[in-house]
Amino acid sequence: MIIVTSSAIAGKKIVKTIGLVRGNTVRARHIGKDILAVFKNIVGGEIEEYTKLLGESREQSIDRMVAEAEQLGANAIVDMRFSTSYIMGAAAEILVYGTAVVVE
Repeated sequence: MIIVTSSAIAGKKIVKTIGLVRGNTVRARHIGKDILAVFKNIVGGEIEEYTKLLGESREQSIDRMVAEAEQLGANAIVDMRFSTSYIMGAAAEILVYGTAVVVE
């Protein structure tokens, strides 16, 4: 599956536009990781626990979007975008969406 953030894929011709596909996940923070994050916040630096959590969430969302596109017969996704929204204080939704297409 080819996934791009642009409207076109270099060297490929879009022969069919299938439509919107998306994938999402909702993740909550872990109390143990929150404690480590508080200490990191005091001394500064990257909070690796949250970086890993968000990275895994993005990958899971992409996997779900790709599965939907494959079900519809697509072999590529163009105009892919991410969106994040907070559900409650300790949980967030990661949404990825794009346009499923067939390229040759």
